[in-house]
Amino acid sequence: MTVQSQKIGFIGAGKMGSALMQGIIKAGIVKPENLGASDVYEPFLNELKAQLGINVSTDNAVIVRDSDILILAVKPQILGSVLENLKAYITADKLVISIAAGVPLATYENALPEDTRVVRVMPNIAATVSEAASGISPGKNATPEDLKIALEIFSAVGTAVQVPESLMDAVTGLSGSGPAFIFPVIEAMADGAVLEGMDRKSALTLAAQTVLGAAKMALETGLHPGELKDMVTSPAGTTIQGVHALEEAGIRAAFMNAVIRASERSKELGKK
Repeated sequence: MTVQSQKIGFIGAGKMGSALMQGIIKAGIVKPENLGASDVYEPFLNELKAQLGINVSTDNAVIVRDSDILILAVKPQILGSVLENLKAYITADKLVISIAAGVPLATYENALPEDTRVVRVMPNIAATVSEAASGISPGKNATPEDLKIALEIFSAVGTAVQVPESLMDAVTGLSGSGPAFIFPVIEAMADGAVLEGMDRKSALTLAAQTVLGAAKMALETGLHPGELKDMVTSPAGTTIQGVHALEEAGIRAAFMNAVIRASERSKELGKK
């Protein structure tokens, strides 16, 4: 069975949910008429319907009944009440995929019917441009086919890897929150060029492309980031001066701490 032959329903149509919907449609995984979404905010649903051509409803049960695959895209803080509302409508033939940060598989498996097939996924906002980085962990009832479907969906909007559930909080801190760590870097690099006299538009374009190019080199060459850095830092050159400035500012500790703090928050959300 392929994803293209099934209907996907989103419970929650916020920033992450809508980003995934846009990415899924752009990737051609399913036709818009086979994609549905529910949310409490009707004006936004109507906007999504007009923009993407999907089916919408303010009633979660309508989307659940009409879907083969459910993607739960609600905030962890309200997930408990959502699961309570949904459990009467979720049957064994439906695959449940959750993208709620920090919420363990056991939460779903305990709240929903005992045979419910659940896969936990942590994507990121770059799904909008089909460049998401997603970690995927299957639940105890999930089949190899379920895992394959989840990987197919999230690989179509970027890169997806299977990880043990014990590492999902680390995935949340690294790639789930990661874009928010990189956007200020792009802005700050552009600010430096603006200070040197460059116009803002050109500076932002060059800064963003520099980050994109560096990431692509790391992925495609397979070289250690340290090796790639050494390829650019010639003796007594301009780049090593900049690297020295970053090290003086504690760049490594700052980024490590950002990932660690975000991961810790993910663990806290899972305990509520």
